[in-house]
Amino acid sequence: MKLAAAPTPRDAEAIAACFAEDGEVKDEGQTRHGRTAIKEWWEGPANAFEYTVEVQSTQTEKDSYIVFTRLTGNFPGGTADLANRFTLRGDLIASLEIAPPDAPAAG
Repeated sequence: MKLAAAPTPRDAEAIAACFAEDGEVKDEGQTRHGRTAIKEWWEGPANAFEYTVEVQSTQTEKDSYIVFTRLTGNFPGGTADLANRFTLRGDLIASLEIAPPDAPAAG
């Protein structure tokens, strides 16, 4: 699979623009609502460490997608396998939930 450096905090505007105005991100037990909060999440917690991302596989259902990734970096533990669950509204992300692959999806 493809290995790539993760976007950096300076990409926050572009990342937030991928979301609907009322989009949300659920990551590490917190939910951020709206583009401003998503931009702040990207500038802070999402990039608190340096890491690379390797896509392991993908899964598609209607307007929802799961991208299974492996992060490798300088965070505690050094590697993390994650499921990135996206729901779309039109061409924008309505919600993104980032959690371990075996965690139940939030409802």
